[in-house]
Amino acid sequence: MEILNYKGYAGDVEIDSDANVLHGRVLDIRDLITFQGKTVEEIKLDFQDSVDDYLAFCAELGKDPENPYSGKLLFQTTPEHHRLIHLAATKVGKSINAWMDEVLTQEAKQIIN
Repeated sequence: MEILNYKGYAGDVEIDSDANVLHGRVLDIRDLITFQGKTVEEIKLDFQDSVDDYLAFCAELGKDPENPYSGKLLFQTTPEHHRLIHLAATKVGKSINAWMDEVLTQEAKQIIN
């Protein structure tokens, strides 16, 4: 599965071998936004066009478009892991939130790339 990004929205792309087409949907919002294409370039362009159309449609209705990410992340762990996380953050002079944001973002970038 390939993930596309545009204007803060992410879309997944899948291959339909039977129809010989690429298709996808915008992730992490309730509104359904889909896109398709026969080539990689077409799917990327249709994804961007679909996001732009969605944003224009919301503006036309006077409705705020859904934002897929609020910036708030609920995290639960064990008491022992909580202690380790606190000690690591304290050791580098950061709050738990700042330390987790840095470490998780670095790891996510490494996995994605």
